[in-house]
Amino acid sequence: MSVLPLVFTSGWASGINAYAVVLLLGVFGATGLSDEVPESLQRPEVLVAAGVLFLCEAVADKIPYVDSVWDSAHTVIRPAAGAWVGALLAGHSGSLSDVAAGLVGGSTALASHAVKAGTRMAVNTSPEPFSNVLLSLAEDLGVGAIVTFAMFHPTAAAVIAGVLLLTGLLVLYFLISRIRRFLRRRAQRREERRLAVRAGTPPG
Repeated sequence: MSVLPLVFTSGWASGINAYAVVLLLGVFGATGLSDEVPESLQRPEVLVAAGVLFLCEAVADKIPYVDSVWDSAHTVIRPAAGAWVGALLAGHSGSLSDVAAGLVGGSTALASHAVKAGTRMAVNTSPEPFSNVLLSLAEDLGVGAIVTFAMFHPTAAAVIAGVLLLTGLLVLYFLISRIRRFLRRRAQRREERRLAVRAGTPPG
């Protein structure tokens, strides 16, 4: 059986929460619920590290503006994790080359990461903090549900992940104008504060 659907789905999920993907796959493999998970993801130190980082992300991801800083720091980490997991899955199954799987997993993770980061920037333009919490919880639950589903129905899960990715990219396209307005307003406020400070500084 081709591992490509699982690689695609894990790549999509890695772009949203890479630590959850590594943790879930590792648990599925370590408990014997799936034979598709390579031993590298089942090692205790990998599971512990993924669990700790998942908890860190679970907190940071629900705080306005902190989530965007966290996303920026993970612009390289999430696609790299998607590529790494994809290559491991391909190497374990032998039905797809490591390079091809890495490209699929990494590029899919990069696309879903862009959707997540852009959506969070748009949400942060709202003054209330509750939308961040709700969106973060929805992402965590969605990643958990789809990765779990993918272990038993990889093709169907890949179709769902593809639809979600395409929908997210379309939504992001329409949110770009809102994000640009927010960034312009923030830059304008910074400039106004800078000018106010300069005007209040006595000549030296």
